[in-house]
Amino acid sequence: MSRSGVLRNRVLSGRSGAEHRSPDGRTQRARSRGMNAARGRKSVRILPFVLIIVASACAPTSSPPSTGTTAGGEANRREQSLVAAVRVEPSRVAAKATTSQFVNIKTSVALFNATLDLIDDRGAPQPYLAEALPQLNTDSWQVFPDGRMETRYRLKPDLVWHDGTPLTANDFVFSWQVFATPEIGTATSPPIGIIEEVLAPDDRTLVIQWRQLYSWAGTLQAGNIPELPPLPPHILGEPYQRADWEGIINHAYWSTEFIGLGPYRLERWEPGSFFEGVAFDRYVFGRPKIDRVKVLFMSDANAALSSLLAGEIQLATDNALGIQQGVAAKKQAPNANLLLTTDLWRAIYPQLRPELATPQAILDLRVRKALAHAIDKQPLNDTLYEGLGVMADSVLPPGLDYSSAIEQAVVKYPYSARAAEQLLNEAGYTKRADGLFAGPDGERFTPELKTNASVQYEQERSIVASSWRQLGIDVQETVLPAALAQSGEARATFPGFYAFSTSLGDRALRNFASAEIPSTENRWTGSNRGGWSNAEYDGLVSRYQVTLDRNERVRQMAEMARLLSDQLPAYSLYYDLGTIVHVTQLRGLGPVVADATGLIAWNVHLWELS
Repeated sequence: MSRSGVLRNRVLSGRSGAEHRSPDGRTQRARSRGMNAARGRKSVRILPFVLIIVASACAPTSSPPSTGTTAGGEANRREQSLVAAVRVEPSRVAAKATTSQFVNIKTSVALFNATLDLIDDRGAPQPYLAEALPQLNTDSWQVFPDGRMETRYRLKPDLVWHDGTPLTANDFVFSWQVFATPEIGTATSPPIGIIEEVLAPDDRTLVIQWRQLYSWAGTLQAGNIPELPPLPPHILGEPYQRADWEGIINHAYWSTEFIGLGPYRLERWEPGSFFEGVAFDRYVFGRPKIDRVKVLFMSDANAALSSLLAGEIQLATDNALGIQQGVAAKKQAPNANLLLTTDLWRAIYPQLRPELATPQAILDLRVRKALAHAIDKQPLNDTLYEGLGVMADSVLPPGLDYSSAIEQAVVKYPYSARAAEQLLNEAGYTKRADGLFAGPDGERFTPELKTNASVQYEQERSIVASSWRQLGIDVQETVLPAALAQSGEARATFPGFYAFSTSLGDRALRNFASAEIPSTENRWTGSNRGGWSNAEYDGLVSRYQVTLDRNERVRQMAEMARLLSDQLPAYSLYYDLGTIVHVTQLRGLGPVVADATGLIAWNVHLWELS
């Protein structure tokens, strides 16, 4: 019997620190041990780096909360309704799905999902659906002499899905069975591929057995994405039993018919327009303070700004506004707060698959290094962020406890036309009479530079292209059409250079592993879109994932950062500032680190409108 068949037969056999604000709204003293404690200490240091708050004076809102009786029957309390704007309509709202989501949907996911753990505003792991998180060298996290591991969770009591069905440990077993099915396309993604078995001894006990060491086993969050969220067998179990893999992949459960466990229940989804959620009375941390949330899809940043200024929305998030619109909102609206969050890494990826790279010169490391020296980052900061940005040399941001080791390891490429020209000459390229570089065959070097449709990103592309043209590169500027923005294949088969944003931090290092190269076999879900493959790097990623010693992990991170910066599978540009604007009457939003679950929405159930 195939592995997927064995798993399918098991699926439905029976439902078996410092003081801060905790997820349930109480003030408590944070406590963590082992590796979780190390992560908490690390994240405190990043806090000043990842968020800039520009406060404003309070003023009456032009769009007060609606009145009425709440779902809990509190007739004397005004019903609170929040209207928010995001840039792109998500293809899903499930925390983890069978297809990749290539745009920022952090707020949308946080509204409807709950998982075993969450990352709080300081970057510290906190129990969410679980009573406690595994702690290394205890019964909850055991490492065996042969290199295998076991982690255990105890679910909180009386948890239910949005449709009222009880949540049990078996729902996590089912999740692993689905995501581990090879036909689904996620079986090799971490940590699914290194989990040997997931068991549910009883309805509230979850046991994960690991084939090997996995340093993140105590916190199953990866750059805002839960690695093992529960799935509902009562919805997806039937197509799973039939081995209807396409039926699962294309099921409306992931999007318009989503049933989750988060603070809000999806009530309505109007494609191309908005979706709406209502407060979930049986949410694990209690009923949210805001009764209803409506999220508008607004691809035009200027239209979103106009709606904010007119009082039609109270929150613009998930790239609804660019930095220019955010600054304009701050200047024009006395009741606007502007938050700038460093939550993504912006880079330009060269196409390194020989069968796709055009021109082939892109494959020459000397050419790639020449183009790195020809990128002037100062105009990027001045134009895109009005001088407020943070330029990048690595996917690992500054401000962490290991940042000095990374800083010393990475290869830097200061802007230098002379260095760039010298490298191009070494690669056999010379300037013609028209000032443009040509190869030994006399053909001009004409690479394509592509980005997604966005005012900011198209400005960025033009600035980089201008730098390259000044050197003598006949670069061609293109845009990936919005209709293809969700296509993994389109985003991985570009011919020249493609600029896009990805997660940052140590988990993002594995995005450059060979196993992450998108292909038809993995349904184009891999993160290594440039197709870079390096055996030395792959070995470092593999060792890093099984190394528990902190000092050794820092050394491995530094070596990976050095290899990335030396071999240039991506050009680091800057840390992409997410622009968030909200009215001052929306309270509960505060400083967050980049890893916070849902970013600013990690505690959305505590938000309220005054």
